Parts: sequence; structure tokens; C-alpha cells
Amino acid sequence: MDYGATGNGQIDDSQAFNKAWKDICNANAGGETVTLEIPRGKTFLLNPLVFQGPCKAKAIRIQLGGTLIAPLSTSWANEGVDTWIQFSNVDNLYLDGDGKIDGRGSIWWQSCMKKSVYALHFNNCNGLQLKGLTHLNSPRAHISIKNCKDVIVSDLKISAPDESPNTDGIDISDSTSVQILQSIIATGDDCVAINAGSSFINITGVVCGPGHGISIGSLGDGGAYDTVEQVHVKNCTLRDTQNGVRIKTFQGCSGYARKISFEKIVLSNARNPIIINQFYQDKGKFSKGIMKAGAIEISDVTYSDIRGTSANDQAIDLRCDNVVGCRNIVMRNIDITPGVDCPKTYTVCNNAHGTATETQPRVPCLS
Repeated sequence: MDYGATGNGQIDDSQAFNKAWKDICNANAGGETVTLEIPRGKTFLLNPLVFQGPCKAKAIRIQLGGTLIAPLSTSWANEGVDTWIQFSNVDNLYLDGDGKIDGRGSIWWQSCMKKSVYALHFNNCNGLQLKGLTHLNSPRAHISIKNCKDVIVSDLKISAPDESPNTDGIDISDSTSVQILQSIIATGDDCVAINAGSSFINITGVVCGPGHGISIGSLGDGGAYDTVEQVHVKNCTLRDTQNGVRIKTFQGCSGYARKISFEKIVLSNARNPIIINQFYQDKGKFSKGIMKAGAIEISDVTYSDIRGTSANDQAIDLRCDNVVGCRNIVMRNIDITPGVDCPKTYTVCNNAHGTATETQPRVPCLS
């Protein structure tokens, strides 16, 4: 408010935020954390903003008590902008509070625009921490984390209607050492998506649903060489999701997805509880014909202590490439029973190799 913001939700406050950022980024506090307060009880209308670093301040804390709202228009994306709020090249950024970030995305969902648009994007922000905020109704994905390391995301609430298209909760790419902790994510797409170039990702205590579950991929789009490794998902609950825990890769590509674990997962009426799909096709890019040779190598994937109900009789679906296949798939202590309107559960396998013990339904392709 000291920089001239109105906080009435009607007048564009973007310039006030730009001025405040310039001062806080250039502050030399002798190694102390510099804090910017966005007060409670106020609503700030913002047009697309880029908060650019590097900054002189060793650490920056933004305390969000109020509400940030996006414009009620899709016109800004036509100008080449694909992010509403972006932080770039800012290390040791702490964004916390009990405020809200509302993308007001309904106008986007009704349009035919396929462009990937993020409400909140972090690029090359090492030591990033996000905590406590509520994220609502993004135009497309809510939070994107790219080219970052040593990130902690905790106690978030992310919400968009089940039918809203492409409204992923958190997308991670080209990043390492990322923790997603104790958050509630209910959207129209993946609750968490781990994309190419990601490693040492830990997802713990997330409640997901509705949405498309927790996904690794899709990987290998357009024949790319993509890699993901050391992803560990633990103590998560998936309710009424389209998928449970999923790995999805295109054909005609190369790379690997390895050293992955899904442990202590609770399912409630998930439609595809456990799925590996090396024949993934983006509906918007599907073309008939012979599939290209080559696939992401999937190996060292462990599923343990997974229980609950499936809304689909095909509860375990391991569709691995006919040539490359999936290696060292380990399943133990799996108990997935029929859910509502599902008379039984069974497994579908193709070229998957590994072991299965105490698994319901049976996984006949694993010894």
C-alpha cells in the first residue's frame, strides 16, 4: 500500500507491485532477509508481471495476507505472454502467508485456446519455499517450477473444478531436490506432474482429488531424449481421481525414468489406480498409423503398501513398449478392491518384468 496500490480489486495495481519489487530486490540488508508485506483484507488486481533477479538481498520473503486476482480476459496471452505471475533468477525466495492467488480461469476454460498458461511460474529460483497459500482457478496450470533446486512446497491448497481443462496443480521440470509436502490439491488435471529433467523429487502427505492423479510425464514428446530419476511418493491419498499413480511416455523417443517409488498410498474410487503407459498419446496430437520405434526406458520402480478401491475393473495397467519394456518393477503389499459400480479388479500387462508379492489383484507378468 505504501507504493500506491488501491487494493480494491477494481483498479490495476501492477505498477505498485513493480515499484515494491524493485526496492526489495535492490535492498542491501547485510545478509538479513528483506520482507514485503501484502496486507490482509485487500484484493489486488494484477496484469501479467515478471519479478526479475538476481537480487542484492540475500533472501526475500513475501508475506501474502490478501488476495491477488488475474484480469478477466485472455487477451494478454495473445501478446506472447504465457505466465500471469513469474519469478525469475531469484534465490532464497520465501512466499508464504494465508492469502489467495486467484487466476479467475473460467473464461480460459470456455475458450479453445490450447496454449499452456501458468498462474505462477518460478524459473531458476534456488532455495525457493512456498507455504500456506491458497491457489484458485488457474487459466491452465497453477504452479510451475522449472530450472530450480532445493525447493520446499508445503501446506498449500490448490483448487479448480474437476471439469476445468489442463489445470495441473504443480508442474515440475528440469529441477532437482524438490519437496512437495502436506498439501491439498483438487483440480481438473494432474495434481502433481513430474516432467523431463527432474530428479530427487519427494512428494509426501499430499491429498489429491479430483484430478488426474500424481504423474511422471508425459516424457519423450516429439521424439525427445528425456530423463527423470529418484522420484519418491509417500503417504498420499487419491480420491475420485482419473488416475492414481501414473508413468506416461510417448513412443519414438529415448531416455529413462528410473529409481521411482510409490509407498503407503491410499486410494478411494480411483479410476486407474496403478498405470504405466509407454504408448501415451496426447489427444490433441493423435495420429493414426505405425508407431515409431524407441521408448523411454522405465526401470527400478517400486510400489509398496498401496490399498483402497478402484472405480475401474482394470486396477493395475502395465502397458510397456514391445521392444524396450519395463524392468525391475517391484510390487508388494498391494490391496486394490472393487469400488462403486466395479464388480471386480484385474491386471493388464505387456512386456513388464519384475516381482510381485502379496498383491491383489494378481500381477501374472511379474514373478
